[in-house]
Amino acid sequence: MTKIAILASHNGSGFDALLKAQILGDLDIEIVLVISNNTNAKILQKAELNNIDKIVINSKTSLHVDQDIQNILKKYEVDYVFLSGYMKKISAQTTKIFKIINSHPSLLPLYGGNGMYGIFVHEAVIKNKDAKSGVSIHFVDAEFDSGEIILQKELNLEKDETVQSLELKIKQLEKETIVEAFKLCLK
Repeated sequence: MTKIAILASHNGSGFDALLKAQILGDLDIEIVLVISNNTNAKILQKAELNNIDKIVINSKTSLHVDQDIQNILKKYEVDYVFLSGYMKKISAQTTKIFKIINSHPSLLPLYGGNGMYGIFVHEAVIKNKDAKSGVSIHFVDAEFDSGEIILQKELNLEKDETVQSLELKIKQLEKETIVEAFKLCLK
C-alpha cells in the first residue's frame, strides 16, 4: 500500500477525492498524515474525523519549517506528498527528497506561477475570453507550477460562463483528475 501525506492550507478538496478513492478501494493508498500551515484549516477537522494523524507546521510553531516537514514525512515513511491547496512554496531540497504532486486549476503552462491559484486563475480565463480551461496534475519542483505534467483534462467554456460557474466545474473535474493521475503514478 502506498503511503500518502497531504499538505493543505484550507479545505483540502483534493484530500476529499483521495480519501474517497482510498475508502472505495479505487486506489491502493493510505493517507497517513495531514500537515497544514493554518491552525484553522478545515482539513484538520476532516483528518480528525477520519482518524488520520494531523499536525500544524508554520513559522509560529517551528524555527525550521522545511526541515520539520521533511523530518515528519520521513518519520511517516510517505511514498507521495499531495498538495491540496497548500499556499506555501515547497523548498527545492524537499522536492528532491520526496515525490510531490500538485493540482493546478488551469491547463499549464497557462495561468501558472506565483499568485496564480484558485479564483485568480478563473478570473484570468474569463477576462481573456478563453474557449477552454482545465486541470493539470503535475510533479512539484523548485519553481511554481513548472514540474512535469502527469495528466491534464480540459473542458469547454460556455458563452455565458462566469468565474463562479467555472470554479465549480473545475473543482469537479479536479477531483476526477487527481484520482486518475494517481492511478498513472501507482502503476
